[in-house]
Amino acid sequence: MNFENLIVWKKSARLSVALYKYFRNLRDYGFKDQVTRSGLSIPSNIAEGLSMNSTGQKRHFLSIAKGSCAELRTQIYIGIKIGYISKDHGNVWLNETRLIAAMLTGLIKTLDNPL
Repeated sequence: MNFENLIVWKKSARLSVALYKYFRNLRDYGFKDQVTRSGLSIPSNIAEGLSMNSTGQKRHFLSIAKGSCAELRTQIYIGIKIGYISKDHGNVWLNETRLIAAMLTGLIKTLDNPL
């Protein structure tokens, strides 16, 4: 399974790029670093996991990617509340993280029950 062909990897990589661009000029470096790291962790762990040989290793890294989605979603909620993220951008990103997490759940199930 080539991670570069997966929609979930492409979506998460695009989300990471969007986060980096959006926060490019934010001076709260702690917040910016945390958000961009959790966003970058999603496609990175998908790629790393799908490059592993065993199903257990793949599942482990995909689970980490899913956890990073939850972490990012939390940071987006906080970013909206403190005024760092517009509600419009925040809502789009919240929906994206939900969709990515659901796709990761499906991918993990596929690993557990191959066709």
